[in-house]
Amino acid sequence: MKHIGFLSFGHWSASAHSQVRTGADALTQSIELAVAAEELGADGAYFRVHHFARQLASPFPLLAAVGARTKRIEIGTAVIDMRYENPLYMAEDAGAADLIAGGRLQLGISRGSPEQVIDGWRYFGYAPPEGESDADMARRHAEVFLEVLKGQGFAKPNPRPMFPNPTGLLRLEPYSEGLRERIWWGAGTNATAEWAAKLGMNLQSSTLKIDESGKPFHVQQAEQIRLYRAAWKEAGHTRSPRVSVSRSIFALTDERDFMYFGRDGEEGDQIGMLSATERAIFGRSYAAEPAALIEQLKQDEAIAEADTLLLTVPNQLGVDYNAHVIEAILKHVAPGMGWR
Repeated sequence: MKHIGFLSFGHWSASAHSQVRTGADALTQSIELAVAAEELGADGAYFRVHHFARQLASPFPLLAAVGARTKRIEIGTAVIDMRYENPLYMAEDAGAADLIAGGRLQLGISRGSPEQVIDGWRYFGYAPPEGESDADMARRHAEVFLEVLKGQGFAKPNPRPMFPNPTGLLRLEPYSEGLRERIWWGAGTNATAEWAAKLGMNLQSSTLKIDESGKPFHVQQAEQIRLYRAAWKEAGHTRSPRVSVSRSIFALTDERDFMYFGRDGEEGDQIGMLSATERAIFGRSYAAEPAALIEQLKQDEAIAEADTLLLTVPNQLGVDYNAHVIEAILKHVAPGMGWR
């Protein structure tokens, strides 16, 4: 059985073709889609985090609201850019949201992706010291975050506190038991996937990665997953790791599906430059009638390797249509893949 969830970027636009016109629309519709997805039997509601953009940015109020409105579905991010984060304050926010949700958070974090502004993290008050890159800074923030999530005391208490303290060093509160094991790293390279495994984080692999071999995207991604699992085993962790991949997948079942996604021919991988030196490979989208779609997906090596599939949804088409997209996969595709 494979976990199947959705991943929303939370775009909004004043365009006449968008059903998500404002930031308020994006937030409230994200909550409603999570509720609908849970009712349909989906396993996860995940949200992308982008700063300086008309997309979802501050995840924890949204995660807490979804947690308060749902009972079963996993609630996560894919991903939070750690270049922007104060890891201690983030641990408090995450602990609070996880307690509201009853321990259902699955937090994806990473070094981030190309941004809307130049070095946006500097506006948030963060800058890597000399000799450290912004990616190094993100990983350092992540390591601090992971450490404080262990719930161990580290801060010396005031001898004359406003309120009585427990004995010993103090930890951050509120503390949520088990959240440390539900942190995922969004890895764009094989090396960062192996680094995440050593630190005991689950793995999120998106619809793009740095092109390291020239092979098809799904083959490179499957190789990354296998390297991650080998590194996990070598590190000696006692629990089994989880791995997710993201895909744009649309089962063409009615007139709306064909209108939006029923293009002739199959899309292939695409190549682009994330920076002056980073060549990225972007995975294809899938759109076909269910029987054909099942056969196409069976050829995707990375989907076969992962235990969790996140469906990227066109959120600006509204809650009802996106619920239909999720239901079509659960009803017409998942059984044929042996996922249900």
